[in-house]
Amino acid sequence: MERRKKKYNWEPYVFIAPNFIGFIVFILLPVLFSLGISFTDFDIFKGFSHTSFVGLENFKTMFADEWFWVALKNNILYTAVTIPVTLVISIVLAVVLNNKTYCTNAIRVMIFIPYIASIVAISVVWMMLFNPSQGLINQFLIALGVSNPPGWLGDMQWALPAIMMVGIWMGLGYNTVIYMAGLQGISESLYEAAQIDGASKWQEFIYVTVPMLRNTTFFLVVTSVIASFQVFGTVNIMTNGGPGNATTVLAHYIYVSGFRYYKMGYAASMAWVLLIAIFGVTLLQWKYQKKHESNF
Repeated sequence: MERRKKKYNWEPYVFIAPNFIGFIVFILLPVLFSLGISFTDFDIFKGFSHTSFVGLENFKTMFADEWFWVALKNNILYTAVTIPVTLVISIVLAVVLNNKTYCTNAIRVMIFIPYIASIVAISVVWMMLFNPSQGLINQFLIALGVSNPPGWLGDMQWALPAIMMVGIWMGLGYNTVIYMAGLQGISESLYEAAQIDGASKWQEFIYVTVPMLRNTTFFLVVTSVIASFQVFGTVNIMTNGGPGNATTVLAHYIYVSGFRYYKMGYAASMAWVLLIAIFGVTLLQWKYQKKHESNF
């Protein structure tokens, strides 16, 4: 009996082809292109005909660039403050909203809206709130008896904390929703056992809720670290990196170097250093998580 030749099924590949082609064209090729120009003095207006290979010169310039180190310091400070504060407030909000409260759905929507709202709209609103003379924040502080409220976005000392406040406010919605999803997976029997042992609500939160949300917290820390090193919109719109370099972060400095001073090769080299730094931090977090799980 003659065997039938098996027909190969190409349909799955046809369905994934558009996404695969889009990934190659819009992500993979630009990434490889940026790696290539990071070793050149490429200028977007002069083109390839006036481009020369400079080797590691861009990286040497970067590590000697004072503004790069200031941007890195600001980014690390932004990350170190916004992530812990956002996580703590988010888990508390999630626990409160997970219990029976009035208008729970409406509160969830209000908390989540800043995460999906336009960066431009959010930045403009917060710029009005931070206005030194007419902003609601300083008006409120004056009403409380503060005679000399901060200048916020125009003050070297308070500009970065103001950006941090906006970042925390924007991140609360997403983190809270993820924590609420994690709370649904905690068995009620654990809380019942804690109550039988005489645990208070605070002890239930510390010894049951927080440990059981360990994996959720790890996920949020990883994604938040990546997002915090990519913060750009609020800085660019609200302060443009100023006053001076008080709010200059890496993503904004890369943008300024590439699209204002047209040093595309230099900007690409910084982008790759940022990529390697984020990748390294993520690997360390994964390693710590696996070690913690093995000891748990």
